Amino acid sequence: MIILKNLVAGIFIAKRYKVPCICEIRDLWPEAVFLNSEKTKEKGLIGKTLIRGEHWIYRNADALVFTKEGDTDYIKERKWDLSQGGDIDLRKCHYINNGVDLEEYLQSIDSNILYDEDLENDKFNVIYCGAIRPVNDVGQILDCAALLKNEPGIQFLIYGEGNLLDSLKERAAKENLTNIRLKGFVEKKYIPYILSKSSLNILNYSTEKYNWTRGNSSNKLFEYMASGKPVLSTVKMGYCIISKYNCGLSLDECTPQAMAEAIIKIKNMPRDEYEELGKNAYNGAKDFDYRILTEKLMNVIESASS
Repeated sequence: MIILKNLVAGIFIAKRYKVPCICEIRDLWPEAVFLNSEKTKEKGLIGKTLIRGEHWIYRNADALVFTKEGDTDYIKERKWDLSQGGDIDLRKCHYINNGVDLEEYLQSIDSNILYDEDLENDKFNVIYCGAIRPVNDVGQILDCAALLKNEPGIQFLIYGEGNLLDSLKERAAKENLTNIRLKGFVEKKYIPYILSKSSLNILNYSTEKYNWTRGNSSNKLFEYMASGKPVLSTVKMGYCIISKYNCGLSLDECTPQAMAEAIIKIKNMPRDEYEELGKNAYNGAKDFDYRILTEKLMNVIESASS
């Protein structure tokens, strides 16, 4: 509700001062709310009111910036676009994803070193960095670790915190999963160094808690790519950046078994194929460098102003 209120307020203030208003849509809200509740709520009084407010914002903004490439599909699905008799001109819709400051990232690897003995070995380090909440479904990584506990040389390292961290630590201890370490919170400045020591980076999500058909705007994806290491996504996303840049694998089926097979596949790749995935990841990150994204935003501002 606060998100909608802020956007509505911004449009009214812009009209008051006769300046263009650009609205950035980082999540399709209220759709995300309905995905995590009964679908019938969307058709209730509150749901209909929120959707009308969303429509009003999209119609009255001078420009819309979506952080996922496929988010304009939502407007088409609602039949709000001009081509279907609606009142929203898709030409004012723009795509600018999240990204990474590559220069700062590379400098941080040398200046913010995290001394962790699990990073300083010759193992195949499968690393996850991020929140440990239901939407991230980190328990699935433990399921995968259980399947690979007798596979020599593979180690899972989990960096992050969340409301499921303690229960996952208890589970790992109970099941004697010695090939996985749940590290807990680390300062963000150490993430580039941690990822520089990875062999494979995991994008792990629940398929039920979010609609992935329109793409991904996860910050960690671009940090993963900047590390120059392959990326494994447990979710097959629409507008898939991993596929576009050929920098890893996305699972067709989100299961621990499929994840385990993909990890083995990447680990056993010929060296040149493995390194090619890493190079593609880093080169892809260049398209999402903050300097490139800033140029795109400046073009949007100029377009809205004209």
